[in-house]
Amino acid sequence: MFKRIGTTIVMLCLTSSVGLSQGAKLSDPQIAHIAYTAGEIDIKAAKQALGKASSKEVKEFAQGMVRDHEAVNMQALALVKKLKVTPEDNDTSRALSKQASEMLDELGKLKGAAFDKAYITNEVAYHKTVNGALDTQLIPSASNPELKELLQAGLKLFQGHEQHAEHVAADLK
Repeated sequence: MFKRIGTTIVMLCLTSSVGLSQGAKLSDPQIAHIAYTAGEIDIKAAKQALGKASSKEVKEFAQGMVRDHEAVNMQALALVKKLKVTPEDNDTSRALSKQASEMLDELGKLKGAAFDKAYITNEVAYHKTVNGALDTQLIPSASNPELKELLQAGLKLFQGHEQHAEHVAADLK
């Protein structure tokens, strides 16, 4: 089971990297949609963890993911409304959503400590991927200074999530 989940994590990383590195410059509406989608994915995974996790530390981590990602997504929605921009679905956001759905299905089959380990392993990999995309693709490609500022603030927060997930993962071993 962990091998399949690991394969899904690798596919998520490859899919998002390929989607962002094909040379086409992303527009601000596309960037906004990718960032919002990434947040929604983590919220769904965290809500699943709140219902399935057995570890207190994993549940606390998941609560933080819901709180923080919902707050950032609310800021993003307020910004696109202020700027009168409609987020634009694109290949990268669709690929992220598809891979996330498959991951949630795989995680849904697990229970107890097996779920905890798989969920937190996915969170480490997911945050590394999203943080890398923010740092190397989304932030540099953003044209609007307010969008760029929101993405930079999100990156700092999500880097903390990555470190927290790594800490929780180490404690589960």
